[in-house]
Amino acid sequence: MPKIKWSKDSIDNIKEITTFIAKDSPYYAKLFRDRIFEMIEHLEFFPEIGRLVPELNDPNIKELIFNKYRIIYQINEDYIEIISILHGSRLLQILGKN
Repeated sequence: MPKIKWSKDSIDNIKEITTFIAKDSPYYAKLFRDRIFEMIEHLEFFPEIGRLVPELNDPNIKELIFNKYRIIYQINEDYIEIISILHGSRLLQILGKN
């Protein structure tokens, strides 16, 4: 079972998103964060569950969609790295692409 690793960018992303949501509702910020973590935990058992990232031509980089957010992750041999969490309306800027 591969372990989950978080990139610095993805940690910053989740903090920024939850801080923004918490301005209106601390309850929904916590709920959002908890649900994101639940989805990511499933990747340990089902790493292929996500779809291919449309902007990239890499079968090892996938995404899960939660509400309006994209959870971008990379499947490596020994681990799964959460690369970025971003709003679906934002341009994808990861791994030097775009």
